[in-house]
Amino acid sequence: MKNFEEKLAEHRRSVDKLDAILVYTLGERFKQTEKIGILKAEAKIQATDHERELVQVERLRKLSEDANLDADFAEKLLKFIISEVVKNHDKIKSR
Repeated sequence: MKNFEEKLAEHRRSVDKLDAILVYTLGERFKQTEKIGILKAEAKIQATDHERELVQVERLRKLSEDANLDADFAEKLLKFIISEVVKNHDKIKSR
C-alpha cells in the first residue's frame, strides 16, 4: 500500500500545482480583459463582441481536441469566463 499512497500523493501534488497555474493564469487573463474593458469604456463601445466570442469558441474547441479535453466542457468554461468578463466591463463602464 505504501507504493499506492506515494503515487497518489505524487499525483495530487501535480494536480495542486496545475490548479495554481490555472488560478494565476486566470488572474493574468482578467488583468488583460480589465484593460480591454477600460479601452472599450473610453471608446464608448459595447462590452460584448459576439463575433470575437464565436471565433474564440471555435479556436478553443480546436485547442481542446488537440489537448484531448472535452470540447463541450471547454466551451462551457470559456462562456462562463466571458460572462464574468462582460460583468466586469459593465462595472468599468458604469464608473
